[in-house]
Amino acid sequence: MTESKGPIQSARDQMMGEIAEGVRKGESIDFSAKSILARGCDPQMALRASKMMPPLLGGVELISCTDDEDFIAKLRARTWSVVFFAPGACRYNAANRQIPGANAHTSGWGLAEYRLLVRRHQGEDIQIVETTKEREIIPLLKSALLQSRDSSHDD
Repeated sequence: MTESKGPIQSARDQMMGEIAEGVRKGESIDFSAKSILARGCDPQMALRASKMMPPLLGGVELISCTDDEDFIAKLRARTWSVVFFAPGACRYNAANRQIPGANAHTSGWGLAEYRLLVRRHQGEDIQIVETTKEREIIPLLKSALLQSRDSSHDD
């Protein structure tokens, strides 16, 4: 007997498929000296993306966070090449809703406040990627990685 997927799992599968749609054939750039800090709101999608996306992005280091305690700690801990706000977080922002995973300090924040926080800790030249569309993730991240600095592992 086959196990049926629930609507949430099916939606996640569809989103992962849309991420893969953004891959252009023949492109192969080594981004292994670069890193992405991602802020999303769905732990299952973050886990799946952290396995799927690095090979599609030239071996980049991808660290995902789904709450602000973790995100802010990682943001402060080291230098990142790119900070990425996942489509789910961007959709919450576009709907003027609080991004899940906020803490007492960030409660009620939208992406404008998060951008200020990122620039405060990473500098004005940090590449920030935001999109509400999964199929745009890979092309936007590749473009940002091309323009970004190498990572500094000062853990």
